[in-house]
Amino acid sequence: MTAEALTADEPASDAHEQRAFGFWLYLMSDAIIFSLLFATYAVMVQNTDGGPTGKTLFSLPNAFAETMLLLLSSITFGFATLAMRSGDATGVRRWLQVTVVLGLGFVGLEMREFYGLVHRGAGPDRSGFLSAFFTLVGTHGAHVSVGLIWILVMTGQIMVKGLTAPVVSRLGRLGMFWHFLDIIWIGIFSVVYLPGVL
Repeated sequence: MTAEALTADEPASDAHEQRAFGFWLYLMSDAIIFSLLFATYAVMVQNTDGGPTGKTLFSLPNAFAETMLLLLSSITFGFATLAMRSGDATGVRRWLQVTVVLGLGFVGLEMREFYGLVHRGAGPDRSGFLSAFFTLVGTHGAHVSVGLIWILVMTGQIMVKGLTAPVVSRLGRLGMFWHFLDIIWIGIFSVVYLPGVL
């Protein structure tokens, strides 16, 4: 239902609150999916079938660079949120553009890592460990890619519509999604990469 289609007895603010609640439910279901992927990884991490392990495959500097890019993108998104609250549409667009650049850097590093692993014969079909690794990290990367597309769409909406109530509401949900991905990545860094190389 669009804001224009709201009836007089259903104020726009109620519709935005309902959408925010619905989005929280989506994030909780996504958290369950990631919990299952983490559990699968924990079960499969020793199932290397005589192949390479995380200690021989993972690059801690690369994972750290990915972490820094994603955490910085969360900070820049926070600056976009502050600009939104002060009504500065230009500031919001600029900070969202910086967020996109940082997010693209993250995705680029992840794709380079995946390509390097497959090139070395350590693709997802090599062992249960690598299948679980590619599924967990790849699912997160896919979410980041969707988030980047969403940021671009929102940047376009701000340019066309300005900081209207529906746009601000959507930006709020996008912020929840983006920060959620940061939390998941911290989990991946802590559960996958750190134990894998130590």
